[in-house]
Parts: sequence; structure tokens; C-alpha cells
Amino acid sequence: MSKSREAKAAKIRQLMETEGDAVGTGTRGFNDGRYEAVQSLDDYEGLKAEARAIKEDAIDRLPDLIDQLRETVEANGGRVYIADDAADANRYVREVCDEKDAERVIKSKSMTSEEIEVNGELESVGIDVVETDLGEWVLQVADEAPSHIVAPAIHKSRAGIADLFNETFDPDEPLETAEELTMFAREYLGELIEGADVGMTGANFITADTGTIALVTSEGNARKTAVVPDTHIAVAGVEKVIPSVEDLHPFVELIGKSGTGQNITSYISLLTPPVESPTVDFSDPDTPITETETDREFHLVLIDNGRMAMRDDDQLRETLYCIRCSACSNVCANFQHVGGHAFGGETYSGGIGTGWEAGIEGLDTAAEFNDLCTGCSRCTTACPVNIDIPWINTVVRDRVNRGEVSEVDWLVEGLTPDEEPGGVSLQKRFFGNFETAAKVGSAFAPVSNWVAQSSLSRNLMERFLGIDARRDLPAFQHETLNDWFDARDSQVQNPTRTAVLYPDVYTNHVQVERGKAAVRVLEALGVDVVVPDVRSSGRAPLSQGMIATAEDHAHDVYAGLAEYIDEGRDIVVIEPSDLAMFDGEYQKFLPEKSFQRLSERSFEVMEYVYGLLENGADADALRQSDSDEIAYHSHCQQRTLGLEGYTEAVLSDLGYDVVTSDVECCGMAGSFGYKSEYYELSMDVGSDLQAQFQTDDTRERTVVASGTSCLEQLDSLLRRPTRHPVELVAPSR
Repeated sequence: MSKSREAKAAKIRQLMETEGDAVGTGTRGFNDGRYEAVQSLDDYEGLKAEARAIKEDAIDRLPDLIDQLRETVEANGGRVYIADDAADANRYVREVCDEKDAERVIKSKSMTSEEIEVNGELESVGIDVVETDLGEWVLQVADEAPSHIVAPAIHKSRAGIADLFNETFDPDEPLETAEELTMFAREYLGELIEGADVGMTGANFITADTGTIALVTSEGNARKTAVVPDTHIAVAGVEKVIPSVEDLHPFVELIGKSGTGQNITSYISLLTPPVESPTVDFSDPDTPITETETDREFHLVLIDNGRMAMRDDDQLRETLYCIRCSACSNVCANFQHVGGHAFGGETYSGGIGTGWEAGIEGLDTAAEFNDLCTGCSRCTTACPVNIDIPWINTVVRDRVNRGEVSEVDWLVEGLTPDEEPGGVSLQKRFFGNFETAAKVGSAFAPVSNWVAQSSLSRNLMERFLGIDARRDLPAFQHETLNDWFDARDSQVQNPTRTAVLYPDVYTNHVQVERGKAAVRVLEALGVDVVVPDVRSSGRAPLSQGMIATAEDHAHDVYAGLAEYIDEGRDIVVIEPSDLAMFDGEYQKFLPEKSFQRLSERSFEVMEYVYGLLENGADADALRQSDSDEIAYHSHCQQRTLGLEGYTEAVLSDLGYDVVTSDVECCGMAGSFGYKSEYYELSMDVGSDLQAQFQTDDTRERTVVASGTSCLEQLDSLLRRPTRHPVELVAPSR
């Protein structure tokens, strides 16, 4: 393993050991809460669409909305400053504090203030800065960076925080329980808030029509921060501006449910500063508050720091729709095991973090954690504004690839069968061109398998390609699915339907038996089947950020399938990630009409079987069961497409007793689980699925999974036979 890969693996290993349990408990709790909370909404998808439309409109009209907001705030008696970058914003904040002779600034939680590192700027000139959010304050005491957008100290356990407080503050009685820790923080921070000169908040949303700031928090200290001192500074990215107060409705409904699983967060504060409430003089408790001054200052610092350039970037623009709810982090299996200190950059973490870091800090920062996004797509349905987060991560990966150059690029570029520039790493090129390796492997099988498994080959693959020697390699079959099918005649004389079985790379070259089983199932149900010689979908190169190559695949695949669509044939797909390409990413690659033709005619194999049975096909033609017990794991992209229920329904209707896992991802994720820097993380993520399939109720069940990667991972984790569901129901040969 190279030094860089070993260093990355060591960092991930250390974070899994020290922070993984706490992060996992917190994020999975939030994610489970989200599933439950959104059930209470009458029209969840409608609210998401409404929120998306508002953000699209706001970003489209952003310059005009900023001008309107400036006029509104200034008419209210406040000031607006548009900061070009972090240094510009910090200079303005420091000048405001200088004018007030401020000795202490109190802050509520704000990722934007983390982004500009305002604490360090103020502390460098002798100003005491105090975080009043409990999690942020814990990290300030510990001198650590946040590891989560919403719950910054999610990586810390209660016991760890107790040890930190007891060591730092030496209380009269040791602090142990959550209640004791919270009460201590409340009293300690309360005294610091009383003596503050300036309060600084962020803003979840700012309305251009009224200048209203919406603060969504789980604690009440944000309100104190805004109104106890007589000077309030709000720092926010320019993307936080929305047109009107009425536009807040869908966001208020969605943000708590999406982020922490709460039906509504504890505090939703709508402030239109400068507020006309009296200031509080804690040194004069005898004077009624109604007789104190109401003269307040308000400064709104709107920060660009790369955002307007992101607005003009067709691929990164969607990042600006983000409402910082953290749903993409909470649903992400990799994030659940390592947290934001690995799956994050200078400020932002999780799935959407790549877009933010690329736009604000640059590609170098984003590149450090971009590959931790496996493109599983679970975040796309979790996002309350329907951001295509995997696509943003793929675009960033593509740009990182194109920025890596070497003196031998011309040679690499000439020897590899793809559309990429020479700078793409050998590891990514190999996995992106796996179809080529599979063709060679099948042509020379079984010798190719023996050579690949030799210790010399494994050592060379680990050294130069980063393929972990601990991972079992696929065994290529000499007779491909195409070969087998071409050598036989159709078994259906009077078909009720006609279909194409799409031969994905693994089905064609490795797991050929599942392809044969799919053909037998479809023919048994009266379908005339063809298996064409068509190029791979492009999922492999896309996962490596090789967008040009993936697009080239898409055009070839459509060209190869168009004639069958013209004939009225359906396209049946065994591998869910390929169907996700046809139904999703191909929209970016093909003309709209071509995309629609392919998407509308494409089906996952068990979805198609379900449809056939529902429309009168004879279930007796399939292998049925007298309550055979099945442990089933659906593929992540299959769940994103909403298709896992079809497999469960078919198996149940045929008499199988099915228990389905609720694990978000198996951890394999195509090539991800092969890479030496990520192998241990892959297996750690897989341990959640392993545990579910080793309970008293599941350990003796037949293990069934819908995805290629899932089957490979389960083989490694359980060391007992696994099958694709279509193999289970296929009639005998």
C-alpha cells in the first residue's frame, strides 16, 4: 500500500475507533427519527418540491433580493455589509467590536462563522469569544473542530464530556449525568452572557421583504445572544436570503424533521432587528426593565466567499439550495462510522460538504474526502430540497481528476480505453474500465483467475492499483451470459410480452448463473427474451468521477438498445445501480426524448416479475416455497428508486418467509470496498448488516440480496452462500 493510502487508512481507522460509536449512535438516531417524523406530513414530497422551488427562485434572483434586503434592513435602522471573502467579513466584524470597545463577544451556533474563522480573528486582538451553543462550547473547551453540521459535538460521549468538564473546571462535585453537565453549562454560560458586549448569530434564513432573520435551534441561547447585548451582528452566506416571510413555511416544516427527526425544533425565532426590546443591565437589578434603554445596533454581514461564483457554475449551483439540515450526513453509512473529521473539509462535512468545500475552499480541500461518497444515492431522497448530492460529488471528483497531471499523461491516455485526460490515477482508471478487465478475464478463464489470485499478483495489485489483498476477487466465467444465450433457442412460442435482459458486466462475466436464472424466469412467465451484446452502463467510470467516459457509455448503450425499444420490447435490468443510471444520470447525458424512451421502458427484474404476476402470469411456473426462510437485503439505489417492495412482495406471494434488513448500505459500494484505503471502513459499515443477519431469527436463513456489491460483501461477512432473488424463484433447468 502506498504511503498516502496507508495514511488515509490510518486516519479512518483511528476515527472509527475513537469517534465511530458516538457518531453512529447519534446519526442513526437522527436518521430513524427522520423516517418517523416525515410520516406525519400530509404531503412530504410536495413540501420538498415547494422548498426546492423557493430556493431555485431565490438563487436565480439573488442580486435583486440582496438589494431589496439592504433597503429593508436599513429602513429598519440596521446596517448591511456585503463581504467578498472571509478576511473582508472578519475585518468588518472586528471594526464593529472596536467601535463598541467590546471585551467579550457571545456567539450562537453558526457554520458560517466557522467558515470564516471569526473566533480566531477576534481572539487575536484580545476579545474573549464565547460559544453559547452547548455542543459548540464543548468543542471550544476541548479545542476541537465540529464533526457534524447540526450536532457539532456528536463524536463525543457523555462520559467524555464529563471527563473534559471535570478536568477543565474542577467543580466541587464531579459531574457525571447529562442533567448535571447541562445545568453546569447553563449556569457557567449564563454568567458569561450577562457580561457580553456584542452578540453574534448566524441565520438559517433571511427574508428580503421584511429583513426577518429565522433562527432554528434546539436551545434558547441563540435568543439570548441576539437580545441581551445591545449590539447584534448576524453573519450569513448570501444564499440564506429568500424572498418573503411566507416562504419560510415549508422550511420550518422540513428542517427539524429532516435534520434531527423532531416534529419541530425546540426554538424557532423570527427576529426583525434591530428589535425594540429594552436592553438588560444586570448590574442594576432594581431598575425596572421597562425604564432601560432601547437603543440597539444591528449589523448584517452577508458573505460571498465563493458563493456567487458557485451560482454561475451550472454543476455546483445546486449546493446553494442547501439548508444545512444534515440529513445527507445522517443517512450516509460511511459518515455514520467516521463522522465529519474524516468525511469533511475545513468547515463542511457529509454528502453536501464536497460541494461547499469545492466552492469555498477549492478542489484540494474537497479532494481530501470526496471519495468517501460512494454514490449510493440514499441522500437524494433524504434531502428536503431534492439536491442531487451524488452528482455534485461526481462533478467535483471529475474536476479533481482533471487537475492531477504528470509527465507521462500522454502515455497513460494512449493506453487506456476511456475518454479521460491522462491525470486520472491508475486505481481509478482500472475500476473505471473494469468492463475491459472483465472481457480479458473471461477470455482467459480459468487461467486468469488463477493468475489474479497468486500472491505476486495480489501484491502488485495492492501496490499499484490499491486493491486490498484481504478482499476476495471476482471469479470470471469463460462462458459469458451472451455466449450462453447465443447458443440456445427461444423457449417461448406465443409470448405475452417481449423484453431485453440487459447484460451488466458482472452478470455477463462473473455472476452468469443469475443471468441464466433471469432468462428462465422471464420465459416461464411467457416473455420472449433477447440478451444483446451491449456496452456497460457507465456506472463504473462514473463512480470514479470519469464523466466523459460515462457519457460515452450512455450514448453507446442507448444506441444498442434503441432498436429493441422501437420493437416495443421492455428493458429488464438485474443490477439496480445500472437501472439507476438509466433512470437518473442518463438524463444528463442523452437528449431528453432518448432518455425518456429508455427510462420509461426500463425495469428492475423483480419489479418486472411482480408486474407480470399482477397481470395474470402463472405463478406456478416459478419455484414456490413452503415457508422457506429468507434474510433479504435490498440494494441502496433500489431503495432510492422505491423498488425494494416488489422483491419482498414476489417472495412473500410465492410462500417465502422474508425478513428484510433496514441497513442503509452494505459498505461495499462497487469498487469502494476493494480500495486498500477504504477496506476497513467498508467492512466496519458492513458489520451492521452482518449483525442483522446473525441474530437468532436470521442466522439460519438463506441470504438473498439484489445488488452485486451487496452479494460480494455478504459473502465476505457471513461466509455462507448468498443468492440473487431471481435465482431463488427460477424454475429448474
